[in-house]
Amino acid sequence: MEKFWADFTKKFTMAFVTGDRWKLYLRGMGTTLELTACALVIGVILGVLVAVIRSAHDQQRLGKRNFALGVLNVLCKIYTTVIRGTPMLVQLLIWGFIIFKTSRNRFFVGMLGLGINSGAYVAEIVRGGLMSVDAGQSEAGRSLGLDYVDTMRFIIVPQAFKNILPALGNEFIVLFKDTSLVSAIGAAEVLYYAEAVGSKTYEYMFPYIGTAVMYLVFCIILTWLQGMLERRLRQSDRR
Repeated sequence: MEKFWADFTKKFTMAFVTGDRWKLYLRGMGTTLELTACALVIGVILGVLVAVIRSAHDQQRLGKRNFALGVLNVLCKIYTTVIRGTPMLVQLLIWGFIIFKTSRNRFFVGMLGLGINSGAYVAEIVRGGLMSVDAGQSEAGRSLGLDYVDTMRFIIVPQAFKNILPALGNEFIVLFKDTSLVSAIGAAEVLYYAEAVGSKTYEYMFPYIGTAVMYLVFCIILTWLQGMLERRLRQSDRR
């Protein structure tokens, strides 16, 4: 038993204490959070844009089809089909070693790859939320003299947001965990540093377990924040 604890302490010390290696994990997690936030902004902007285009196309009246909107709708369908139909890791490898193979800014490449991937899923989530709002709401907005943009802004989107919040929150958590994949293209996030520590100590168990615990803790916090926001929205509905 003493030998087990001595070996355990030695490996733990090498993984986290020696050379202040714990700072590497914190630095990597900081990069992971920054990567998640930047990719989320790209994903939300791209997803909302695609969702609005597809929803506007689907809501057109028969005989009054807009050709330009139809072309954009086809492009959006191709985008969501290709992105959702291929693994994220493969997409990141294409971004990192084919499209931006000469770029040394691995953070930017990873951010772009994650953001474009997330945008396809956000688009379907937002589109589902927009389509879930009763069509009579749009007609009511038009009857009040609001144009399409104001109707979406003041009537449709606030109602759709409450419907899509759980799915959108889950997508954010998935995106946070998927940042670990950017280590495959050389981006220095938390898993990258864990692998670097493991290669120096020839012991990967503690670096990997430590990384898993860090992801778990942040996921629990994000889930708690999401639940708190959902409860507040439900309370505002009751009022």
